[in-house]
Amino acid sequence: MALSQEELDAIMERKGKMRREAYDRRAAQENKDEISAQAVARLMALEEYQNANTIMWYIDCRSETRTKPELLEEVAKGEKKIVVPYCTVDEKGDNKLGLWHMESLEEMVVGKWNILEPPKEMWGNPDKEPPAEELDMVMVPGVGFDRGGGRMGNGQGYYDRLLERVRPDCTLVALCYESQLFDEILVAPHDVYMDYVVTEDAVYKGRGRD
Repeated sequence: MALSQEELDAIMERKGKMRREAYDRRAAQENKDEISAQAVARLMALEEYQNANTIMWYIDCRSETRTKPELLEEVAKGEKKIVVPYCTVDEKGDNKLGLWHMESLEEMVVGKWNILEPPKEMWGNPDKEPPAEELDMVMVPGVGFDRGGGRMGNGQGYYDRLLERVRPDCTLVALCYESQLFDEILVAPHDVYMDYVVTEDAVYKGRGRD
């Protein structure tokens, strides 16, 4: 049964409060570099990661779980095709993530919100931008999560639109601090559940996409 506008508004208000709490928890996390390395190591040990050919890594910014050290090691090894996202808009002006096959961090420049991205003059280069359907795994950042795979993002819709485009068998893995976990994340009908939620302490099996 569809929710009324009043019910949707109440959920959005509660979600806003939860998002603010999640931001505070993430920012207050101590030893971010050390525990991020532990979380990334757990993610990379997943069988799905080992079997994947093309993997989307996010490049951390602000207080997100750190990814850059291990990302650079993976790029240097050259054993997998590493794709990183950048923030852009589609033909309608809606937020979307562009995808960039990163072969060196030197390709990147500081862009929107001080996030590393490819130079704008290179956006849309078909030799460097694989389709979303090519991705075997997506590493998904976020503000808050639950152990069942529920995710709360920044509210801009970038990842929502990307996850609509990936293959049904593409593995979705949330990477976060244990401190970002809630008993239950408030989700909207369009929200996508993760296949795994990985922290410094554990790998939680999410419900994934139904």
